[in-house]
Amino acid sequence: MAEMQGLYALPPGLDFADCFVQGLLERMSDQPPEALARVTILTNAATTMGALRRAFDRAGPLLLPQIRSITGVDPGPLVMPDPPVPPLARRLQLARLIAQMLALRPDLGAGHSIPVLAQSLSQLMVEMQTEGRDLSHLEAIDTGDHARHWQNALAFLKIAADFHLKNSWEDRPARQRAASEAAARDWPQGIGLPQGPVIVAGSTGSHGATRLFMQAVAALPDGAVVLPGFDFDQPPPVWDGLERADDHPQARFAPLIAAAGYPRRWTEAQPPSAARNRLVSLALRPAPVTDQWIAEGPALPDLVAATADLTLIEADQPGQEAETIALIMRDAAERGDLITLIAADSGLIRRVTAALDRWHIRPDDSAGRPLPLTAPGLFLRQVAALFGQPLTIDRLLILLKHPLTATGSTAIGRNQMLRETRELELQLRRNGPAFPDADTLADWATKGDETRKIWAEWLAAMLVRITALARDRGPRPLPDRLSDLMGLAQALAAGPAGDVDQSRLWQDKAGQMARAVLDHLAEHAGLGPDIGPGDFSALLVTELQAKAVREDVAGHHCLHIRGPREARLYAHGTVILSGLNEGGWPQPLSPDPWLSRQMRAAAGLPLPERQIGLAAHDFQQGIAAERVILTRAKRDAEAETIPSRWLNRMLNLMGGLPDRGGPQALAAMRARGAEWLALAEAVARPPAPVAPARRPSPIPPAPLFPDLPVTDVSLLIRDPYAVYAKRVLGLRPLPPLRPQPDASLRGQTLHAIVEALLNSRPTPDTPPEVLKARFLALTDQVLADEVPWPAARAFWQARIARIADRIVTDELARLAEGTPMVVENRGKVALPGMGVTLTAKPDRIDLLTDNRVVVYDYKSGTPPTDAQLRHFDKQLMLEAAMARRGGFDALGPVDVAGLRYIQLGGEGRTHLREHSDQIEEETWDGFIRLLQSYVDGEAGFTAMRAPQSTSYAGDYDHLARYGEWALTDVAAPRKVGDHG
Repeated sequence: MAEMQGLYALPPGLDFADCFVQGLLERMSDQPPEALARVTILTNAATTMGALRRAFDRAGPLLLPQIRSITGVDPGPLVMPDPPVPPLARRLQLARLIAQMLALRPDLGAGHSIPVLAQSLSQLMVEMQTEGRDLSHLEAIDTGDHARHWQNALAFLKIAADFHLKNSWEDRPARQRAASEAAARDWPQGIGLPQGPVIVAGSTGSHGATRLFMQAVAALPDGAVVLPGFDFDQPPPVWDGLERADDHPQARFAPLIAAAGYPRRWTEAQPPSAARNRLVSLALRPAPVTDQWIAEGPALPDLVAATADLTLIEADQPGQEAETIALIMRDAAERGDLITLIAADSGLIRRVTAALDRWHIRPDDSAGRPLPLTAPGLFLRQVAALFGQPLTIDRLLILLKHPLTATGSTAIGRNQMLRETRELELQLRRNGPAFPDADTLADWATKGDETRKIWAEWLAAMLVRITALARDRGPRPLPDRLSDLMGLAQALAAGPAGDVDQSRLWQDKAGQMARAVLDHLAEHAGLGPDIGPGDFSALLVTELQAKAVREDVAGHHCLHIRGPREARLYAHGTVILSGLNEGGWPQPLSPDPWLSRQMRAAAGLPLPERQIGLAAHDFQQGIAAERVILTRAKRDAEAETIPSRWLNRMLNLMGGLPDRGGPQALAAMRARGAEWLALAEAVARPPAPVAPARRPSPIPPAPLFPDLPVTDVSLLIRDPYAVYAKRVLGLRPLPPLRPQPDASLRGQTLHAIVEALLNSRPTPDTPPEVLKARFLALTDQVLADEVPWPAARAFWQARIARIADRIVTDELARLAEGTPMVVENRGKVALPGMGVTLTAKPDRIDLLTDNRVVVYDYKSGTPPTDAQLRHFDKQLMLEAAMARRGGFDALGPVDVAGLRYIQLGGEGRTHLREHSDQIEEETWDGFIRLLQSYVDGEAGFTAMRAPQSTSYAGDYDHLARYGEWALTDVAAPRKVGDHG
């Protein structure tokens, strides 16, 4: 057998699996076939194991070596006879500790949930175990110069470490560390040597336990370590100080080189572009780099040739980036070429997948779909979100429309259920309540057929259960919360008179996986703390997020989507490195709530920059492929983006080497990218130009509409098209799914309060204090009945209390002047020759002692000015004109003494407005002329004819295609409908 001992490596750009197998078979070529079966190969991940097995398959019929995971090395049953404890059980134990800590010191967990803190603490414990650290290393940290928060956090951390690290057999990372230490200690003495050659393949040694084991293997007579993506172009002086440069792509190899010497090449295979590898190696040198660039840059080969297979795409925004990537992948699929998209941003991957779907192309995504985003995962998350929260209309409808709801029912079919859900949605949107309850459903059930009754009665029973859980906001035992989740989810999936076993909740692969997650959680739930509904939802998402479902439908054999860590296996052929922005690739570092950077260094733990270095190594391997397309977006949804630090370095280096053709090479890379951007833009562009819509001004045939409320007259002046859509076409905006205590509801509620006050029949001699007490009591009653939001109730109650004295004083004065005769009562006046009746529902009209009337209007905001009344807000003046013409049965024809606004806000003042018989008559005549012009077809219903402000947003702007035309555009009157 050829020599196979020590440290070896493969450069970036090679197919690691194929080259590794090739090198191994060359070394075993003089051995009998069974010798290969005695070889043990330890890999860093399951993906590497799979890639190696496929590479062996391509090599022909062989007796395969043993392929195992390096993280699974174990001291053995003689040293540690008991099996390790499941990680979930250990996290729940830590969560119980954290819950006890937060009960004493809530400030230590501010902004974090218990499951999130337990997850981060568990990861810290794993780091300590793999790096061989224990409680003594924490006790050695000097916190004298640290903030009080870190001192308190460290005090708790010592307690947690003492509890968690004392039994090393309980955790897989600790067992790996023990096995690595035993190998490093015993193998050099000839104790417990492996039976046959051992090779560690594809690992960078990023963790202490793995690195220690790799050093032990490299020292074996028949042991070898094959490093992926090793930079052979990096000069020896750089390696000497590289162990301290955690963010460098090759930093993980420095300790191995110090222990086992400089690696040899595993095979003589050369990367696709050695010149490009030299460029990238120099660009990624550890800081400071300027002097190295100046010294070594002129020695680089011609950069135009080195980057001939590099393309740089700089899109304007992420959507354009995804569409361009999808177009490149579609082109590869048409030509039958293998192409791999490597992305760290899951959002970008979803965008690309959606863009490919327009051509019915499904790529092969190794990550699959995260379990929380599958139908069962979403269903369980939505059910868990009901706990401790009031049930809103949108939350209810999300559940009812979910494809798993009521799939186990035989009493009602899916289509019937969706029809009833639609009817219920319209009912709740229009009539409420904002927080549906069982009584609402029971009442609604009486207004339909037998199917509705079955559906509504079942749903009402569900709401009884949901309402009880919504009120449960305090900490409860985790097993109880999990039982509630399972019970409610299964009842919702079963449906009316249904069976959960017949439903689709646990049926497919995602359902089975979700059930396994919940069963595993139930098995260990007793170890966890009492938690509230928010923490329970966070725990559920955390556990589901750890799983992913590969689609059963096979993806396109040429199109692969891989994560950055898979670059060492798939960075060959054509590769797209996407999302090359800071915060995308590399991803932002997660904050450590337990140890500061200085404290980690003092404890001998890896610094956060290690993650940057690992991501940089992935980038270095990816960019070494045969053909590489680099993509980024110049802007995201919020601001301009910053190019990835590695891309930035490479571009800056190239731009500073004009003698090596750097600027020309960079321009050529961008030009190739611009061609793809232009093609993507052409795909997105309509085949023929579409002319923008003109500003509409429809002229419908008479009769226009049977009635017109006075409240719509100002709309007819400002935005006639809105009246056309509302009154002629009969269109109404659908009320929102989640009602809010907005200005409209505030106005309605305040009107209801003063209406209730008037309906209580106060008299002029009512004592002010009595009337005020009645007013405030009615306020409390109306708010309790009409406003289910506690915060809004409190604010509006304070608003009324602030103006109560002024309102009461003015009201007694008004009652002394006259008697309220019209309070929210309808009136009407027919308009001869037009086929239209003007209607009104005045807030209040008082009959004075001289038999004249005063027309009042309540305003929760600022009342209109006299100028606004004359030109736009005609409501009060037209109501006065209607009263003069006998439009209100309670009054008959009467003269008008004045117009007044009562402000239900501010200081609660009563505002008098200018009124005279002449102004009133002019207003009436102007209104008649205006309406007549529309009836006769002389004027069109122009969109946004005179908006009050440029920020005006109407309910029908989308129908008017506003945005395709501007307010400065001339309207185009056009007859619509049948004019005979």
